Amino acid sequence: MHQFKELLIWEKSRLFCSKIYSITSTFPSEEKFGIINQLRRAAVSIPSNIAEGSSRNSNKDFARFLEIAIGSAYEVETQLLISSDLGFINEKNTIELINLLEEITKMTSRFRATLL
Repeated sequence: MHQFKELLIWEKSRLFCSKIYSITSTFPSEEKFGIINQLRRAAVSIPSNIAEGSSRNSNKDFARFLEIAIGSAYEVETQLLISSDLGFINEKNTIELINLLEEITKMTSRFRATLL
């Protein structure tokens, strides 16, 4: 088992969630149950799956949870692009968030490869 709090991918993805919560607080209020909820849930899923996977007894199981975390990251990226298309996020913030997300995704993917 791994200590998830010691994993840089968990720490970075947790901090990324804070950024998502902050940026979505500026979205139109009518999106509260739409894209805001979707973005927040998908973003929270990333560190949550890393943490849950770290408790598994096998590296194969942990790798599966990391795969799910990567899938959630792609979901967040798509939702950020849609939010940008709708004018909810400016280009600068979109690029910054997507760059952070790509870093998390690459790190998670590399870490996952060490488990298999």
